[in-house]
Amino acid sequence: MTTPLDYRTAGVDISAGDAAKARLKKLVDSTRTAGTLGAFGSFGGLFRAPSGANQVLVASADGVGTKLKVAIAANKHDTIGHDLVNHCVNDILAQGALPLFFLDYVAFGVLDEAVLEAVVAGVAAGCRENGCALLGGETAQMPGVYTPPDYDLAGFIVGAVDEEQMLGSDRVRQGAVLVALASSGLHTNGYSLARRIVFERLGLDVTDEFPGAGASVADVLLSVHRSYLSALRPVLSKIHALAHITGGGIPGNLNRVMPSDVDVTVDTRSWDLPPLFRVLEDAGQVPHDEMFRAFNMGVGMIVVAPESAADDVISGARAAGIDAWRAGQTSAGSGRVHLDHG
Repeated sequence: MTTPLDYRTAGVDISAGDAAKARLKKLVDSTRTAGTLGAFGSFGGLFRAPSGANQVLVASADGVGTKLKVAIAANKHDTIGHDLVNHCVNDILAQGALPLFFLDYVAFGVLDEAVLEAVVAGVAAGCRENGCALLGGETAQMPGVYTPPDYDLAGFIVGAVDEEQMLGSDRVRQGAVLVALASSGLHTNGYSLARRIVFERLGLDVTDEFPGAGASVADVLLSVHRSYLSALRPVLSKIHALAHITGGGIPGNLNRVMPSDVDVTVDTRSWDLPPLFRVLEDAGQVPHDEMFRAFNMGVGMIVVAPESAADDVISGARAAGIDAWRAGQTSAGSGRVHLDHG
């Protein structure tokens, strides 16, 4: 006799999904802001549009790459969602936008309710830190696409900025100053290379001590991607452009905010390279220029500002607990990024 089939035997447990959503309601409700409308569980999230006539909505979508593999190996899932929110916040901040609301997408082969709750708890923590509402999301069960314990995570953010306050290459001039803001580690990029070095070349496990760090591999590699909103919000009206240092490193992101008639020189001697990156470079025998393409090298955001604003940017960042320093300048050119290693 043929066994009857249902959705659960096919790998999708609707009851488990419903139970998980019920537990997530409290987390989602904890992120409500003044613009949030409607209730948890609606087909679409609702948010009151900004009233300013000249306001522009700024949207971005991203993931956290193979940092997920480290979270899965360490069975630590409560920070990866925080990473995601902060990454997306920084992306729209680079155009001067402040976050309004966030949406998440989590996909499993087989739904793990505890993992889902931990991931969304991290998303909610990031939303609270940055003052944006977690307006909705999607939890997908996709047997045959993801093999447990693997899962996937993506985020979508919408913010707003007055059109005349938008940051970007059109505001950058010759003679501007670069101010670098320190990263909190690898952030969310370069993990495919970092994982190969740490787990294959060095032969370490997530519970082992990371060389010279006094902390485990998991703690070092899962350090939360830093948000720069609180440090930079007070000075946004004084600066010209921001480069969020993600995939492509400093040269691959700073060039995105340079006009065609301006070059920029980054003095890489202006900061001490964090030990994490020295370990990766030495153990992986990674060429120095490749390190600067694959990793942020200790710099999470670069501010392009007039000389008159540089000290305010530095003091504001330090007041927010983030180290900052002058790291270069712009000059006449053709939109190129120069790394000055001395």
